[in-house]
Amino acid sequence: MKSKSILRFGLPKGSLQEATVEKMAKAGFNIHVSSRSYVPYVDDDELEIRLIRAQEISRYVEHGYLDCGITGHDWIVENNSKVHEVGEFLFSKATRQPARWVLAVPEKSRIKSVKDLKGKRIATEVVNVTRKYLRKHGVKAEVEFSWGATEIKAHELVDAIVELTETGSSLRANNLRIVDTLLTSTPRLIANHDAWKNKWKRQKIETMALLLKGALEAEAKVGLKMNIAEKNLTKLLQALPALRNPTVSRLSQSNWVAVETIIDEHIVREIIPRLKAAGAEGIIEYPLNKVVY
Repeated sequence: MKSKSILRFGLPKGSLQEATVEKMAKAGFNIHVSSRSYVPYVDDDELEIRLIRAQEISRYVEHGYLDCGITGHDWIVENNSKVHEVGEFLFSKATRQPARWVLAVPEKSRIKSVKDLKGKRIATEVVNVTRKYLRKHGVKAEVEFSWGATEIKAHELVDAIVELTETGSSLRANNLRIVDTLLTSTPRLIANHDAWKNKWKRQKIETMALLLKGALEAEAKVGLKMNIAEKNLTKLLQALPALRNPTVSRLSQSNWVAVETIIDEHIVREIIPRLKAAGAEGIIEYPLNKVVY
C-alpha cells in the first residue's frame, strides 16, 4: 500500500502567529490552534503543521525536520540558514510595512552614529546581525543577548540596543531615538533544499505560495460593478482603472451594459463620484478573497 504524502510545515508561534493563521485562512487553509498544543489542526490532510518560534523555524527547515515554513527574513539572516526562499509575503502583526531592526539610544545619549559605539555595550536579540553590522563599520563593541524588555535596558544597563520596530511608536514611548537601521525584514516562505527537489512537495509548496500571495493581493483591492447607458460607456471607461480592461456585458434592457472591474481599494472613494458623474448607475463595491495574476 502506497504511503500518503505529507508536507511538514512550520508556522511562527508568537507575535506573527495570529496574522499568519489569518492569512492562511484567506488562502484556503483553515487552521485551529489550541492553547495546549503545538500541533494545530488544519483542514488539509496532506499538511502537518508545527507551531515553533519564528527565531527557530529556519534552522529546523535547513536541517530537514520541517519541509517548509514561514518566518522572518531577519531570522534567516541571524541563523545564517541555508534554505530555499519561495516567496516574500508582506504582512505583520500590526501593519503591511516591513519590520526594521534599528540601533536605538536614549534621547539624551551622546551616541549619534555607529562610530560612537566604540567600547560600548549593546543589548539585542539579533546578536549575529549586530556583530556583522559593527564589523562592517570597523567598530569594536560588546554585544550581549537580550531575553526581553530590551527597551528598558537602554536607560540603565547598556549603552544602546538593537530592537525590532514597525512604526517606531514603542521606541518613542520609551524615550528612545533611532540612530540607524541594520536590517529590514518581511515574512518569507522557505523550503528545505531536499524538499524543494521533491516533485510532489515542491508542487504543494508552490500551490500554497500562489494562494497565499493571491489572498494578500486581494486585501488591497475591491471589485466594482455598475450599469451604464451604452452612449456613455466611452466616457466611463476613460475614468475607470482596471487590472487589464474592465469586463463589459450587455444587459437585457436595450442600449445598456454592465461594467465590472477590479481596482485598488484606496482609490474607490475618489473614483465613485467620477463614475456617477459619467452616468453610471447601481454601483456596487464588493470585497475579494484572492487575486491571482
